[in-house]
Amino acid sequence: MTRRIIAAATLCVGLSSSLPVLADSPLVRVRGTIESVAADHVTIKPRIGQAVSVKFADAMRVAAASKAEIGDIKPDSYVGTAATPQADGTLKALEVAVFAPSMRGTGDGHYPWDLEKENTMTNGAVGALAGTTGRTITVTYKGGEKTITVPEDVPIVSLNPSDTSVIKVGARVVAITKADAAGTMVADRMIVGENGTVPPM
Repeated sequence: MTRRIIAAATLCVGLSSSLPVLADSPLVRVRGTIESVAADHVTIKPRIGQAVSVKFADAMRVAAASKAEIGDIKPDSYVGTAATPQADGTLKALEVAVFAPSMRGTGDGHYPWDLEKENTMTNGAVGALAGTTGRTITVTYKGGEKTITVPEDVPIVSLNPSDTSVIKVGARVVAITKADAAGTMVADRMIVGENGTVPPM
């Protein structure tokens, strides 16, 4: 009888540690600083509020963010930019991420974002650079294109494929998560800043 109880308890623990992410669970981006790291999860201190435990999905993808500059945005670069609408129909960037060639196609499109009120994310290929400093760019994605101005004070980062070795205490991070059946946040993607870089998205 004792062995049966132990076996049943072990089975329950195994099931609870691998609960599936709920398909209808809303996507939540957890932005903050990594406070602790374990084999299968991290604790993140958000910009506002209390620390959150985030579990790693089995096939979690990790990207490393490093500082970049306007000159790294070239024709045909694949970029992502959160932006706010302007009166003339163009967009003003809040941040720009330049993807590594192997990450081309990530998040392609134009859709709502949650960095600020009424802002959007546009991911696509840079078609043209305008102006003497190249700070007005055209980003083309499947089904459309947007003209985006990049102010001088806007953060620009490069994103490269990485692994969990960059997930360290003190690093800044954006974890893209959904809740599992127990309510635990599970990340299938993480963007981790290297050398003090803050992922701006």
